[in-house]
Amino acid sequence: MPKTIRELADELGVSKQAIWQKIKRDASIDLRQFTSTKGNTVYVDVDGQKAIKAMFSNDSSTRYRQQKDDVDDNKKDAVDGQDEVKFLRNLVSEIQSEKKELHKLLDQQQRLALQDKQLLEEYKVEIKDLKALTMAPHDDGEKEVTSDKQPEPENSTPESQPKPKKWWRFGK
Repeated sequence: MPKTIRELADELGVSKQAIWQKIKRDASIDLRQFTSTKGNTVYVDVDGQKAIKAMFSNDSSTRYRQQKDDVDDNKKDAVDGQDEVKFLRNLVSEIQSEKKELHKLLDQQQRLALQDKQLLEEYKVEIKDLKALTMAPHDDGEKEVTSDKQPEPENSTPESQPKPKKWWRFGK
């Protein structure tokens, strides 16, 4: 009883394309003598079916090999999936480490900004105090603006004099 290429492919466990490729590659068989066409459907008679089955039986159990390939593909997908999961876990770990480092840097920056603000406020107060001292009214020359300095001895050297207070602190 004649079968279609599709029925034969299903029976062999291969695709229609695999049958057509096998027929094209094997020049020893002229399949036209074993086929008939009705409409767009190709039918293969019993002798043609035997010839096609023989082509595939020479491939040492094509169905088993295809099943094995499918299993190997599944294993490969599973291994690829495991590698991908490991890769993603490592990536997440690296991102978390970078995040911790960024938090440390942000905290440090905020502390430094607060220190700068406090120093600026201290400087403003000191400047205000100095302006108040220099602007203080003089009582007919009886009072002079005095500083917190101690009287200087007559034989003083520059090394023995107290050093002036530093107003600006750079690099801190």
